[in-house]
Amino acid sequence: QVQVVESGGGLVQAGGSLRLSCTASGSIGNINAMGWYRQAPGKQRELVAAISFNIRDGYTNYADFVKDRFTISRDNAKNAVYLQMNSLKPEDTSVYYCYVDGRRNGLGYRYWGQGTQVTVSS
Repeated sequence: QVQVVESGGGLVQAGGSLRLSCTASGSIGNINAMGWYRQAPGKQRELVAAISFNIRDGYTNYADFVKDRFTISRDNAKNAVYLQMNSLKPEDTSVYYCYVDGRRNGLGYRYWGQGTQVTVSS
């Protein structure tokens, strides 16, 4: 089993910033990537950002609606991923979920965190 724990959500005014953190622990094996999705009430879960844990490339992927505002980063030694969110908008209000993709004993997996609420007031 892999445990995924997020932190850093909260209430912020429009234009403000928050930093989300996520750490994976347990029977991790090798992590391929970590990232963030979000889901607002009545909406589908959508990808926010993802980052490769390949030491050689650190490839990142962002949703168009967060480009130039959010930055994803990683700490391979800590099995951690971070999401720096700047210039927040009310429409960014959502539950943010961290995930980890990896392989253990030749089998791939994806585990999710419990989610952290981000609320942006206008």
